[in-house]
Amino acid sequence: MQKHKETGWRSIRRRFGRTAAALGLLTSVACTSAQTPASIAGAGLGPAKPDEVSVATWNMCGVQQWSCERTGSPKEKFQQLRDLIGDSDVRVLLLQEVCSDDLSASALRLGPEWNTVFEPYVSVDSAGARTAVECTDRGKGRAGFALLAASRLADVEVIPTEQPTVGLHRGILCARVPALGLRVCNAHVSLRESDDEHPDWDFRDDQLSSLFAAASTDARTVVGGDFNSPPPGKDKKTAWIWPSEAYTTYRECDQKGGSRTGRPTHTDGTKIDYLFTALTRTGCEVVDTKASDHRPLVIRVSRPEESASPTPEVSTPS
Repeated sequence: MQKHKETGWRSIRRRFGRTAAALGLLTSVACTSAQTPASIAGAGLGPAKPDEVSVATWNMCGVQQWSCERTGSPKEKFQQLRDLIGDSDVRVLLLQEVCSDDLSASALRLGPEWNTVFEPYVSVDSAGARTAVECTDRGKGRAGFALLAASRLADVEVIPTEQPTVGLHRGILCARVPALGLRVCNAHVSLRESDDEHPDWDFRDDQLSSLFAAASTDARTVVGGDFNSPPPGKDKKTAWIWPSEAYTTYRECDQKGGSRTGRPTHTDGTKIDYLFTALTRTGCEVVDTKASDHRPLVIRVSRPEESASPTPEVSTPS
């Protein structure tokens, strides 16, 4: 964590009650070499080959009170999930800003093979009291981030990381998907100035370091989510938050060669949503949608061999 006084990239922080400490969160299970990727914006990746698998990340903006009341109904957001599954053959989704009841209902409608793991956002006050954030309006249940997969999820864990002392705590949620030979980690990174008592503290560097440290334990990991940060190639003032291995040991979905930029994933024209992996990428797509203020990002990778090394090999920058 570093203290900062930045005047660069603007914060897109919404004025909502902030959430709680990742260290204190409990996981709740709801049942319910890199190649240059091919991509045509908004078209979908089509069916995957037998030796490929598609993973998506999407901030659904499903928590209506967080300035999401005009970003589509739960029905429209569910239709977008179905489109991702149908148009890009997505088998695992990393979701942020989703309501627990909406998530359970979506898994039920998708079919019995679909499983979820949900982690709530928590708001921490100055006395240290933690309160789970509830969805209001059309969304129901608690607000949080989740994994949604077309097969069993195993070895679920919340990754400890630095969080604001007072305010909104997001977090990092990882799990294995044994049927696909993958491990996935979903991160919702804090915004700048997210600590009510210390607005000059920035937690993004610690949180991203924790995320990539979690990825380093298994070469078959895909990590991503809403990082609330521009890529290091777009804003030099915030490049310091990025661990060096993010674009060297790993490759980002929309990274081509040595570039560290990527297409916009937010309606304000910025890229703040990411998918990284050490696996071979075979496709990347930014999907247009009217059901959120974020665009889904889809990566397709070669399915790892059962004998794949448990830790990624370090590579040098392109």
